[in-house]
Amino acid sequence: MSEQGKGSASASAAAPAPGSDTYKGWLFKWTNYLKGYQRRWFVLSNGLLSYYRTQAEMAHTCRGTINLATAHIDTEDACNIVLSSGGRTYHLKASTEVERQRWVTALELAKAKAIRMMNDQSDDSGDEEPTSQSDRSEIQGTLKILVSKLDDLSTCNDLIAKHGAALQRSLSELEGLKVPVEGGEKIKAVNERATLFRITSNAMINACRDFLDLAETHSRRWQRALQYEREQRTHLEETIEQLAKQHNSLERAWREAPTLVSTAPSAPTTNKGSERLRKEEASDEDEDTEYFDAMEDSPAFITVTATENTQHRRSQSNLSGASGGQPSDWNQDDHMSPSYNDVSGKELQPRRQRRTHVPDKPNYSLNLWSIMKNCIGKELSKIPMPVNFNEPLSMLQRLTEDLEYHELLDKAARCDSSLEQMCLVAAFSVSSYSTTVHRTAKPFNPLLGETYELDRLEDFGYRSLCEQVSHHPPAAAHHVISQRGWTLWQEITIASKFRGKYLSIMPLGAIHLQFQSSGNHYVWRKVTSTVHNIIVGKLWIDQSGDIEIVNHRTKETCQLKFSPYSYFSRDVPRKVTGVVADSGGQAHYILSGTWDDKIESAKIIQSSRGGSGSEGKQKTVYQTLSPKLLWKKYPLPENAENMYYFSALALTLNEQEDGVGLTDSRLRPDQRLMEEGRWDEANSEKQRLEEKQRAVRRRREAEASDALDDECDYDSGREYEGYQPLWFQQRRDSVTGETNFVYKGGYWEAKERQDWSMCPDIF
Repeated sequence: MSEQGKGSASASAAAPAPGSDTYKGWLFKWTNYLKGYQRRWFVLSNGLLSYYRTQAEMAHTCRGTINLATAHIDTEDACNIVLSSGGRTYHLKASTEVERQRWVTALELAKAKAIRMMNDQSDDSGDEEPTSQSDRSEIQGTLKILVSKLDDLSTCNDLIAKHGAALQRSLSELEGLKVPVEGGEKIKAVNERATLFRITSNAMINACRDFLDLAETHSRRWQRALQYEREQRTHLEETIEQLAKQHNSLERAWREAPTLVSTAPSAPTTNKGSERLRKEEASDEDEDTEYFDAMEDSPAFITVTATENTQHRRSQSNLSGASGGQPSDWNQDDHMSPSYNDVSGKELQPRRQRRTHVPDKPNYSLNLWSIMKNCIGKELSKIPMPVNFNEPLSMLQRLTEDLEYHELLDKAARCDSSLEQMCLVAAFSVSSYSTTVHRTAKPFNPLLGETYELDRLEDFGYRSLCEQVSHHPPAAAHHVISQRGWTLWQEITIASKFRGKYLSIMPLGAIHLQFQSSGNHYVWRKVTSTVHNIIVGKLWIDQSGDIEIVNHRTKETCQLKFSPYSYFSRDVPRKVTGVVADSGGQAHYILSGTWDDKIESAKIIQSSRGGSGSEGKQKTVYQTLSPKLLWKKYPLPENAENMYYFSALALTLNEQEDGVGLTDSRLRPDQRLMEEGRWDEANSEKQRLEEKQRAVRRRREAEASDALDDECDYDSGREYEGYQPLWFQQRRDSVTGETNFVYKGGYWEAKERQDWSMCPDIF
């Protein structure tokens, strides 16, 4: 890129004579029209002109380099120098005309020498891979230094040989003198050592000559290896640039065609005119029925939101005969409550006034790619990351955010029908992803033994406790008990891989939900989260995969499909579809919506086999009632974009509370400092905590090793238990057969007593 402009003055260069191999000094370099000329330290060496902000930067950071072998040198006026090479232009200014002339002379000599070296090596190229002149100049300079040092060694060798010969002559003369026998033997021994010294010095010189010959022989191999690495780097840069261009062009194409989704015949729409047209086309059927066309193996539905007129007509129509029975109250009235997520306004009002904002996120710039490029293929939890990429919440608090829409479970606990209950449980499982749509920051990795409690017993009737039960692999156990008739527990292990272009986060482990009144026990697992545009572009998150929710008491199931986002798909982004079926596999409800906005359910009144689809598979056509709203996302708080896009619940999660355990995430100092905007202090504190945790782990490993040694020595049969969580213990689940961590009790009793003496010191 050309750097052009007009000028200023310069400082003189403190440098050797222009004819020497290296020339250094201060010059002023044009930067831009805002800053003009800036003082920089320039170094001319081996045909390369490099510059630095200060002399101290020479040890670690070069700001730019130009190869004089292919450069054009020009002078604009008395003090200016213009260097151009390969599309790059440097506008330089010296303090005086004399100084400018010194630099021009040095540059011309260096350019001539670089061209001469390039010509000297042209015969050596043959069929070998070409290398840059800068590489050859550097290697030739190294060889020249070796030759010079070898000449010095040869001179030293001649001196050693000369003085050694004189010493031997003197010793021989001493042997000829009449000295005692003991003295003669000592003189003879000294003479032998002098001879050995001369032989050794000759061998050293010969070894140096062999080394120089070997260096010259392998110089071409070094050049080829270096050139290969440079080509690989260039290829990677070109690939990244190409990906960025493709991304931008696709994004522009998508923006320029906004009607692609709304005009597609199979795309979901809320347009009333489109709805009326669709119903008029199906004039031979009841005008109030909806149709869902689904693939047998992978459901894909056409969803149409019911209008107010449709609801009014439904109240006057008689569809009970078509369905074989009266629609339940849940499906007609209770299903669509004014507050979307049920529970009256009084119940949703917390008794304690909690905070509604956190300090705004500082605008610190940091290049993610510069850190992540060396982490491709590694486990994300093992990569040391600055807090600049974090949000001021821990993974335990993010796990607790699953309870954002806990009222869905309160409502499900009151359902008499297990199939209706399944619909609400499915909506709850989807709602846990709604807070992630804008949350591209990484939560803090919890320390081993770290806990987090969320006590909303007085507000909403539930208590939640999380504990980090394992560090490698990172695993957290979570237990929630509600006075409104349900209990939820889970153990989640986060597996994550950085793939270069995107980051995959795979939560491993099952989520259990049990209702006390009915004994219904639901189990499901989370889908994969993907963070896109790690290299270039704006970060965005997608959820994809399948969720199977199983009621292990009744064997009823719900199959949910999270469709991955595609630029070319006609579907609504972040689409979720699902089918609720009984133990015999017969479908009763269809679920549809998006994981970042809402979920609706529609009761199936009739199903039939349709024609073959595009893949040759036979489709099932579902005739349903109008969809009813199960769940709707709460709007984000005001100014959320400056508060890490936290939801109303997330804003309260790190709020200071009295009486919590000593290992609670609210007391974690680096997280607290980050929330307050003191990121430099937070980074230092984060390093301290991680090093403290490593020291504890090393001590624990040493204790395990000692215990093993004792067991071998004394055959005592004592086994080292290793780390044991404080509030959770491993048990085999009777439903899934898996071994996982479940709550063993004692935390809330300890809080009542305010006795935290058993808590480890992790902060």
